[in-house]
Order: sequence, then structure tokens, then C-alpha cells
Amino acid sequence: MSTDGNTQFTPMEGGALSPLAPGFMRRFISLAGPYWNSNDKWTARGLVALLLLLTVAQVVIPITINLWSAQLFDALEQKSMDRFFGLIAQIVVILLSSMTVSATHLRVKRRIQLGWRRWLTRRLQDNWMATGHHYQLLHMAGDHDNPDGRIAEDIRNSTEAALDLAHSLVYCGLLLASFIQILWTLSGDLSITIGEFEIPVPGHMVWVALIYASAASSLALLVGRPLVRATDKRQTAEANFRFGLVRARENSEGIALLHGEVGERRRFSDLFRGIEGAWNRQTSGLTRLFLFTSGYSVLSTAFPVLIAAPRYIAGITTLGQLMQTAQAFQQLSQALSWPVDNMQRVAEWRASVERVLALHDALFTLKEDTSRPDAHTIVVQKSTMPTLCFHDLTIANADGAVVIDGFSAEIVAGEHVLIGGDPGAAVKLFKVVAGLWPWGKGTVGLPCDATLFFMPQRPYMPIGTLRGVLAYPSATECFPDDALTGALERVGLGHLGERLGLSDAWEQVLTAGEQQRLGFARLLLHRPKWVFLQEATDALDPEGERRLMQLLNDEFPTATIMTVGFHADLEPYHQRKLTLTQTPEGMILVKESRKAWEEPKRSVNWGGRLFGTLLRRNERRSLINGLNGLWKRGDWRN
Repeated sequence: MSTDGNTQFTPMEGGALSPLAPGFMRRFISLAGPYWNSNDKWTARGLVALLLLLTVAQVVIPITINLWSAQLFDALEQKSMDRFFGLIAQIVVILLSSMTVSATHLRVKRRIQLGWRRWLTRRLQDNWMATGHHYQLLHMAGDHDNPDGRIAEDIRNSTEAALDLAHSLVYCGLLLASFIQILWTLSGDLSITIGEFEIPVPGHMVWVALIYASAASSLALLVGRPLVRATDKRQTAEANFRFGLVRARENSEGIALLHGEVGERRRFSDLFRGIEGAWNRQTSGLTRLFLFTSGYSVLSTAFPVLIAAPRYIAGITTLGQLMQTAQAFQQLSQALSWPVDNMQRVAEWRASVERVLALHDALFTLKEDTSRPDAHTIVVQKSTMPTLCFHDLTIANADGAVVIDGFSAEIVAGEHVLIGGDPGAAVKLFKVVAGLWPWGKGTVGLPCDATLFFMPQRPYMPIGTLRGVLAYPSATECFPDDALTGALERVGLGHLGERLGLSDAWEQVLTAGEQQRLGFARLLLHRPKWVFLQEATDALDPEGERRLMQLLNDEFPTATIMTVGFHADLEPYHQRKLTLTQTPEGMILVKESRKAWEEPKRSVNWGGRLFGTLLRRNERRSLINGLNGLWKRGDWRN
């Protein structure tokens, strides 16, 4: 079987369904809106109703203060001490009411925000951490990098800011409706004479406030438009920098061994330069916006007094009515200035929502493409036979370049099969069986009524107790401690038996060889019928590898074992070998060989013992590769 390495395979195409529909608000509502119809809908709706009532109460407070202010200045103008002391008692009541309403409102609002964030986080993380999507997403083109930051940070900002902005918008709407009536009443009658015509202008202060605030909002929207894009760029740059630091921390041992600190610092500097550029663009946008809003804020304080003062000077209104008019004008302007005051928050919110939507759309496209059985997707499904069948299988890269074409084979129960040759093709074949690699076409029939267990090159080590790490992916209570310690003993990790209850970052505590041994201990606990190994012994010394492979044969005599490996020492433990070889013409040839089953024999020459000791010291077979070709791997063990 062969394929031309230059042949292009048609990549998967995403389905254009509702989550990808145009319209920012429509897309956001389609993503986050179903929370209000979820299992928690009655609690959420009840809290929203309570929040609305508290918002109305918040609007009542400034209305009451406005009326109180008019009485205060009238009392001062009349020099009435009785009314003055009565007003002091009233402001104490208003103050206590305001504090109670504000505190209760805050608690209710934060409870809604947490519930909404919890629901949306679970929705995205369940889609991300499902059937290999988190892995497949790494190979898809598009703006969906750093999914961890989008789930942890951008969802938080999307839900919190959405509720904050919605509350402030409702508050300003209620404030607008309330103070329009107050300001209309205080404005009195005003007539404008044009020639021989006299035009009455009822509620003139309301019209002045509307024109003033509308002009300011329009200018603010125009000035702040570039801020949205700048904020999005900055959040992306910040996420990339954070991811780079986390990546370095997770690979600190490799960096230290290779003395790669200089290169890492250079990479950090490059990433931070991206932050600097985005920061400067955002600073330019904020500067323009702040120049406008600061001037608008100062003018809003003096403008209403200047407009209402002539009527007071003419003796038409009292001092209390003048101050009440000025305050009502300011409240009305504040309500109409919602776009000005919230421009930066809207920009940050929209940037976060766009990042969440990009991740959601990528996951949606991936789910749709991998779930439809057409000519552009590899179909992996349970068959009716106790065999593993590859039927006309074509494996491609995510960009469409073919890796293997027209591969068909059958692996029956109980066989031990070694896959070697071209590493890229062999590993992709392993991932296809695991359901992690959907790019290509053809069918893979999994054995019916069989448990499959996949062992990657580096077993996953979740942070937690060693008991939980060993039992993974099952719960810790599934295995008694004696079974756990027994499994550790069988794989040569008996010294860890006393540390079952300790919590640590075991990926950093255990060497690569110990991690692979722990992977075999998991295998002993779960007892599968089909075992798939991907270079699962490459960090072990030769004697350790021999013991574990022999343990695998002894403990699972009837199990099917499919191994991806690239050295001859694994061949004695397999009856069948598939070799994937790339020819000079760019063709991938799949060569199959079989041999009669025989019990593997232990090699004990002195060369094997000497280098076995050396390899046990650092438990990495890569040491052999670094000896500049002085020997071929495996020659010294024959």
C-alpha cells in the first residue's frame, strides 16, 4: 500500500449552523442565553426579579435626595432651623436605606453572576474536554488559542460584565424616565421670539439635556470605536504571554538540562513586546476617550447651573428649585451618558465575548465535522466482530496532506502487533484507533464488547494524591489500597506504596521512567482485553523494559496488544509487525511480517549490563541516540 506524500486531501468543512450565525448579540444570546431556561431557571429568574426590584429602589434613592435637596436649600434661603434639623433626620433615613439596598443588590447580583458563569463554564469545558476535542483543537486553524484562558478568564468577564452592563442600562433607563418628568415640571414655560412670532418651548431643560447628552454619546462612540479592537488585541497578547510562562514552568527540567534559559528569556521578551504593542494601541484609544470624557464630566457639573441661573436671578425660581433643577439635569445627563461612561467596559466585554464565541464556534465546527459519516472524516465505530478492522483507511494531516492511503488490515483477538517505521505515520495510526485523529477517510471497526486501554508515551499525571494518579481515570474508591500497592510492587515502584495518600505534582516528582512504570501499574488495575502502547517503554532501561513487557505477556495472556515502537528489542514480544516506510519518492509503504510465537529470552551479556546501569541512572533511551552513531541501537544487546 502506498501514497504520494504530495497528494492533497480535502480537509473537513465546518457546518454553518446557528452558533455561527452573524450578529454579535444574537450569537452571544445563543451561547449564554439558554442558562435562563436551564435546570436552575426558577432560581435564576427569581433572583433577576429581586434584582429588578432592588434596582427600582436604587432609582428611588436619588429621586428622594433630589426632593430633599430642594427642601434643604429652601430652608437655608429662609434660614429656618426647624426645617433644617428635620431634614437632617430625613437624610439619616435615606442614608440607611441606600446602604441596605446597595448591599443587598450587590449580594444578589454576584450570586447571579456566579451561577451564570458556572453554567457557561461547564458548557464550554464539557465540550472542550470531550472525546479528544481538546487535543484535536490543537491541530485546527483559527482564532481559538489558549482555551484555558478563555474558559477561566474570558467567561468570567463575559458573564460578570454582561450583568453589570445590563443592570446599569436598566438603572439609567429608569433614571431617565423619572428625571424627565421632574425636570419637565421644573423647567416651567419658556418662549422663543423670532420676529413677530413667539414659539413656546415647554420643558426646555429636558430638550437641552437630551441634545447635550446625545451629542456627547455620539462623539464618545466615534472616539472609542478603535478601543474595542485594541482591547481584543491586548487580551490575546496577555493570554499568549501567560501561556508561555506556564509552558516554561511545566517544562522547567528540560529547559534547565539544555541550559535553554537564554532562549526562553528571548521568547518571553518577544511575547512581552506583543503586550507592549497592544498596550500602546489601547493607551492611544483610552487617551482619546479620556480626553473627551474628562472634559464632558467637568462641563456636566457647571452646565446645568449656568442654564438654570437666569431664571433664579430673575426671581422666577427659588434657590431650592435652582439646585433641584441642576441635580435633575445632571441625573438626566448621567442616564443619557451611559455609552460614554461604559465605553471601555463595553470594549473589554465584547473582546472577551468574541474570544469565548471563537472557542465555542471552533468546538461546534469540530463536533459537527467529526460526527458526520461522510467522505471527509474517518469513521471509528464498534463493529459486530471481536476484531480490529481497518477498511480502506486514508490518514491525512489537518491541512489535508495525505499520510497513509488505502490501508486495510484486520487484527484478531489475542494477537500481539508491533507498528514501526515512519514515526509520524505510526503515531497517527495509533491516534486514529483512539478516536483522536478524525482527518482522513475510511472506516475503523473496533472490537465488539471489548475494553480498550491506551498508554501514551508519557502517562497523564493529574495533580492530587498518588492514589488518585494510580487509579486514573477511575475514581480512587474503585481500588483498595492493597491492590494499588500490589500493582506498584509488580512494576518496580514498591517504594511509592507508602506515599499513596500524599498530594503532589507527580509529573515533576517522578522521573520519565517511573511515570511509564506507573502507566503499567494502571494497566494491571484496569485489566483491559485490548492494550495499545505508544512508545510506552522508551524511557526505561533495557532490563526494565524486558521485565515490563514480560509482565504484560504473563498478566494478559489472551489480550490483544498493539504497540507503536521503533527499536528491535520489542520484536520478540510480538507475533506480527507492520512497518511504515517512506521511499525516496515520497511514498509510504506498509510492509507486513509475521513470525511464530516464542517466549522471549533474556539477554545477559556484559555490554547490556554496563549500559543498562548507565541508562537506569537517567532512564532515557535518548542517551544512546546521542553517542554520535558509535553503535546502532540494540546491537550491544544481541
